[in-house]
Amino acid sequence: MKVLIACEESGAVRDQFLKQGHDAVSLDLLPTSSPGPHRQEPLTAEILAESWNLIVAFPPCTDLSAIGASTWKRKQADGSQQAAYEFVRSIYDSGVSKVCIENPAGWMNTHWRKPDQIVNPWNFGDPFKKRTCLWLKGLPKLKIEFETIPDEVDYWVTGQRRSSGANKAFVQGEKTHYKATNKAFHRSKTFPGIARAMAEAWG
Repeated sequence: MKVLIACEESGAVRDQFLKQGHDAVSLDLLPTSSPGPHRQEPLTAEILAESWNLIVAFPPCTDLSAIGASTWKRKQADGSQQAAYEFVRSIYDSGVSKVCIENPAGWMNTHWRKPDQIVNPWNFGDPFKKRTCLWLKGLPKLKIEFETIPDEVDYWVTGQRRSSGANKAFVQGEKTHYKATNKAFHRSKTFPGIARAMAEAWG
């Protein structure tokens, strides 16, 4: 199966599909941080028109996420929010029959449609909370491994300090606070359990 993992620099999802023997490639404006098949270029209509069997996309959420709701009016005025949404729709409405769009809760939930599934890393064995929305076309929902949140899960992967709990915001796999210059970059990483579940469900 020919699989495009769009807007992914980490290679996490790409590598899980490769493990299953699929012809998977990641694509992003940034170089991949995990060696493997990767195209460093913009996602264009011409690329979407290639003979993909499946696209799993992680489009930028900067202009769509609820975290930035206070800036939506400005982004609507300058057209950046509409451009971000049109980019999402260009992927979803491409001629590819199987598509997943991943994004946090935000503008699309209320102005496009509700996501088909909402998952957290802890559903798949990674002890973190990170509410993740999936909009699916021609694909089944991910198989949830853990329905009840474990006691040890008490960290929000948001990059923001919170007033409750231990005021901790951890980078995946690390027990350190985000640095102000890279917290959004680390926050966008896909957790191993979700990446594995995607390959198992859709591969």
